[in-house]
Amino acid sequence: MTQPPRPPKPRRFYKTVSVEEVPGGFALLLDGRAVRTPGRRPLAAPTRPLAAAIAAEWAAQDEEIEPQTMPLTRFANGVLDHAEGAPEPLVAAVLDYARTDLLRHRAERPPELAGAQAEAWDPWLDWAEEVLGASLPAVTGVLPAETPAAALVALRARMEELDPWRLTALAQAVSLTGSAVLGFALLEGAVTAGEAFAVSRVDEDFQAARWGQDAEAAARAESVMAELAACETLLRLL
Repeated sequence: MTQPPRPPKPRRFYKTVSVEEVPGGFALLLDGRAVRTPGRRPLAAPTRPLAAAIAAEWAAQDEEIEPQTMPLTRFANGVLDHAEGAPEPLVAAVLDYARTDLLRHRAERPPELAGAQAEAWDPWLDWAEEVLGASLPAVTGVLPAETPAAALVALRARMEELDPWRLTALAQAVSLTGSAVLGFALLEGAVTAGEAFAVSRVDEDFQAARWGQDAEAAARAESVMAELAACETLLRLL
């Protein structure tokens, strides 16, 4: 079957990139003009270091603009167009992941995999209970685990304290790792992006050690790691 032609990439239309302080933040300028998000909002960040990092993504573009190389710009677009004033969908998504958290659901066999999961994941469930006040006990079997209501209340309370930028980074990290616990750990600075990625990959690494890893799976893993690193960078620059 013939694949439809891909749409042409947008060409770089600007020469200079700069940052200007504006009320409530720092705006990105291309050739001295304000940039707008897809939702037609001014593209700006709450801190100068983050705005400078976004500007660096634009400055690094060659003749064609490659959106996949601009993760901080995509984050900013998402925050400004969706998260500001409407945080509930992000909160609900994180709580959904908490109900089926990767770190809770364990294999019964083989014992080598069960042991690897316990070694990597038990400390983070303990951390969630101690630091977040969220008890999320490990379970085995195919049936969904019952999630203590108090844990969900504690996690929601944490998220209600977050600004839209941190909440967006949290939700993205949770989606990438499959774990609300790891997302919060990255948010709190208890784990690096690389460490969170490694902890989330116990099952995949076990299977790859047994059967090998194909190129497509390796490419997906590389993309996930890059997005997690962008989450970490955004949190550091806020």
